[in-house]
Order: sequence, then structure tokens, then C-alpha cells
Amino acid sequence: MKDAMYNSSVQVFLRCLNAMDAVLDKGAAFAEAKKVDMGVLLGMRLAPDMFPLMRQVQLVSDFAKGISARLAGVDNPKYEDNETTLPQLKERLARTREFLKSLTPAQFAEAATRTVAFKAGGRDMTFEGQTYLLHYGLPNFYFHLTTAYAILRHAGVELGKRDFIGSV
Repeated sequence: MKDAMYNSSVQVFLRCLNAMDAVLDKGAAFAEAKKVDMGVLLGMRLAPDMFPLMRQVQLVSDFAKGISARLAGVDNPKYEDNETTLPQLKERLARTREFLKSLTPAQFAEAATRTVAFKAGGRDMTFEGQTYLLHYGLPNFYFHLTTAYAILRHAGVELGKRDFIGSV
């Protein structure tokens, strides 16, 4: 398939980021209806040693833009990770979507075989593009996406599978 790497990364991330945005809106509506401070929800975590919701969403953004940038062979936009409110977090997701929309299928023409090298957790990582996407990038992206969803679901926000999957 001609645009397989583009479609398997950028297009997937765009759909999932839209779904995450809608899930956060449901979280905000829940907080308002139940008179819960949204900051409390943003600070929730599934376990004491896991990142809170705020960081999970930041990482969803980071993986979407980082994976796409590396596969396209362009600079990965740097974000400060200084969001403290839901509107700031939603703005970050919007910036990430705008970055993804700026990428073209042509930039991914060599992505499957492009060498992807970066540091993660203090380690040097090197992959061939397709292996990077399928065995490192997408699993990490979906881990943080799922965890963000699960935190809100655990808090009582009425979410279902369609919310997670988003519009197809």
C-alpha cells in the first residue's frame, strides 16, 4: 500500500487525538455535574506509581507527534509539559493535531526503512521505521491513551468503547 506508513501513523493519531479530546470533554461535564474540581481528575492515577491523567494525556500528545516526526524525517516539536488546566491540555492536543495535519504522505515514502534513533529512559534506541512504529511507537501511544481513558472511567465518567475508538 502506497501510503501505509502515513495512514498507520498520522491518520490513526488524528482519530485517536480527536477521541481523547471528546473523552476529556466528557470528563469536564462529569466534573461539573458532580461538583468535582477538574484539577482533582487531572491529578488522578490508576496506581500510586503511575503518572496522573494530566501526564498521560501529555504523553499521548508526545508519542503522536514524536513518532510521526521521526517517521517523516522532520524535527519533533518540543512542548514544555507545563499544562495545569484542562483548557491548556486541550490546546496541546489541538497543537499536536495541527502538526500532524502539516505532514504529507510524501514525507513518509521512505518511513518503513528509515533508521529511527532517539534516547528513551536514558537509553539509545535505534529501529527501522516499520519496526519502530509497530513494536515501539503504537504500543506506547495506545498504552497512554488507554490509561488516560481508564483513569476517567475509574473516576466514574460514563465512557464506552465508542468513546475510546472515536469516529471512524
